[in-house]
Amino acid sequence: MTTPPPALPVPRLDYLDATRAFALLLGVVFHASLSFSPIYLGWAVQDVSTSPAVLIFMHVSHSFRMELFFLLAGFFSQGLLARKGMAEFLRSRVVRIGGPFFVGWFLLRPLLFSGWIIGAASLRGDYDFWAGIRAGFATLQKLPADLLVGTHLWFLYYLLLITGLVQVVRLVAQKAISVHPRLLPRVDCGVAWLARSAWALPVLVLSTAGALWGMNYWGMDTPDKTLWPHWPVIAVYGGFFGLGWGFARQPDAITTFGRVTVPRVILAIASTVLTLKLSAIQGDPGHPHFLAARVAFTFGYATLMWTLVVLTLGIFKKFCARPRPVIRYLADSSYWMYLIHLPVVVWLQVAMAEVPVPWYLKLTFVSVTTIGLALLSYALFVRSTSLSVLLNGRRKSHAADVSQVDVRSA
Repeated sequence: MTTPPPALPVPRLDYLDATRAFALLLGVVFHASLSFSPIYLGWAVQDVSTSPAVLIFMHVSHSFRMELFFLLAGFFSQGLLARKGMAEFLRSRVVRIGGPFFVGWFLLRPLLFSGWIIGAASLRGDYDFWAGIRAGFATLQKLPADLLVGTHLWFLYYLLLITGLVQVVRLVAQKAISVHPRLLPRVDCGVAWLARSAWALPVLVLSTAGALWGMNYWGMDTPDKTLWPHWPVIAVYGGFFGLGWGFARQPDAITTFGRVTVPRVILAIASTVLTLKLSAIQGDPGHPHFLAARVAFTFGYATLMWTLVVLTLGIFKKFCARPRPVIRYLADSSYWMYLIHLPVVVWLQVAMAEVPVPWYLKLTFVSVTTIGLALLSYALFVRSTSLSVLLNGRRKSHAADVSQVDVRSA
């Protein structure tokens, strides 16, 4: 192996901004789709119009969107550390991740609870929006029970946990490197190999499948019920975060990694079909081939996860490589939009649940309206305020930041 050159500051990669915005906005549409599932998921409401197509969309989007986000979070975070140093890095993580997690929980959890309360009342024919809002805020009286759990902000909690674990690994590695100075170049060579080798995908799938086997359900668990760390989830998201961190030390590697090829497209399609077929067996532990089905599903799901992450990077590299003001604006606003979107989604789902309109029109309405309202609130209350600095850091002109990584909120 040849030793990669030392890590250097790199230009802002606009396509990665676009990719991160896509991952977050895909989450908005994912949540908007849940009420249209033909299988009741314990969501706030189930719409009168449902479709099996929604299950396919949910299955595919859930398999890779947060993994993609954590990969980019690792990439951007290492750039911030290299550019600003440890003190500013830690301050930034506390302010931009910890702040929204703690403050957002107290503001958003009552609003989310109100959605479930309104949804339950609407099923009884007793829809009362403002009564639901008041009841949602009344749940705060039960504190400290379930403190800091029960919202979509769990991803920030896990981002904090994984960031802290990575810093512990770095400290240990620094001690090891002082004794074995060739260790870091070898790690860099390993990351470069993962970016370019045809054998990298099987290695990544195999390692991820091991973590997926420890999940409570088939596929990726959503760890939003407790603050106790869900270690298989940390292993998966931490692996993506760590790979992104390694890519940031040699930024050309992430471009090499995200290649769109015919075999990868075929793998993505085949793994989608396989996992959808096998997922029906999950609810039947007595099935004669239950164990074999879970093994096949786990490897298929890991394959789907990695191929979609890789293909998404490649697609955005091809079509969003050049800076565009609209994409830059969406990238800047996407963190805010994801933070605030879920109560609006739930309220709209409840309001539309009994309307005799096809599911795809209602899904479009809920998604577009939520994103539109979130963008409007960003423009009015965030973009030109100190809140924008808290969430995204100080904005810079493209000319000012072409010589360095811009980290934003990852």
